[in-house]
Amino acid sequence: MFNKASNFVNGVDSAFLIIMSISIFFLVVLTGLMIFFVIKYNRKNGKPAKQIKDNFALEFTWIAIPMILVLYMFYIGWKGYIPMRVVPKDAIQINAVGSMWKFRYEYPEGKTSDTLVVPLNKSILVNLKSIDVLHGFSVPSFRIKEDMVPNKPNYSWFTAGELGDYDVYCTVYCGLNHSNMLSVIRVVTPEQYNEWFKKLPVKPKDTANGQVILEKNGCLACHSLDGSKVVGPTFKGLYGSMRKVTTNGTIREVKADDEYIKSSVVDPNADVVDGYSAGLMQPYKSISAKDIEQISEYLKTLK
Repeated sequence: MFNKASNFVNGVDSAFLIIMSISIFFLVVLTGLMIFFVIKYNRKNGKPAKQIKDNFALEFTWIAIPMILVLYMFYIGWKGYIPMRVVPKDAIQINAVGSMWKFRYEYPEGKTSDTLVVPLNKSILVNLKSIDVLHGFSVPSFRIKEDMVPNKPNYSWFTAGELGDYDVYCTVYCGLNHSNMLSVIRVVTPEQYNEWFKKLPVKPKDTANGQVILEKNGCLACHSLDGSKVVGPTFKGLYGSMRKVTTNGTIREVKADDEYIKSSVVDPNADVVDGYSAGLMQPYKSISAKDIEQISEYLKTLK
């Protein structure tokens, strides 16, 4: 189909090289003229100043030529941009969900993955969504970059032309671990993609309502499920454990029961867990009491 990482490489690179070449040309020419004029027309002692009259042809030239060049640069940029917003009808649709600080990809049939796996030479429509703050979905090798804005749907699309792994970056500062918000697009053959997709497990819906609520509100960006330490305490083994906390400057131990879970959601800075700082988490008063109950039930399963 084409011998490039994606179908946008030629258009974007051509526009970049043309604009850069024009800029370098005028940088050299104008700088050279400035140096020439400074040397040739420098002020000499005893030489009277001379009045220079206007020159219509010269003035018209230095207005017309830059205007034409600017319009031309706009045209080649526009020509490269328009195809990025026109999605083929047969494109495979995949949802990319950004949260602090990871990307999650949602495939048809309720399947999810942390890696965006796509087939070679197939158009891919990536529906972009953020569940907390502003993020950026950028794939430099594919020459694509779009913002992921909360409550505002956006999209990007591409057709990968070469097998391999390509880095995905968040290009908008989104908090403490912004630099760790990385992902990968893996381009495989159509046969490998079909085999991978069949083995991809379906995300459970009925038995993990609490987990869904945690994901929806971005909680898993700061709290792990496997015991690893991130921004906040891990959820693994949390429920029923004794926690050393600081309350109004006093260190005490409390049990992580239903009331503790509720307080940690609606007023997280009331009891700050030992080893963590106050102010890292903001109150989530928008989470209903019923949802908090489901969160507690889910945390009971993380032994």
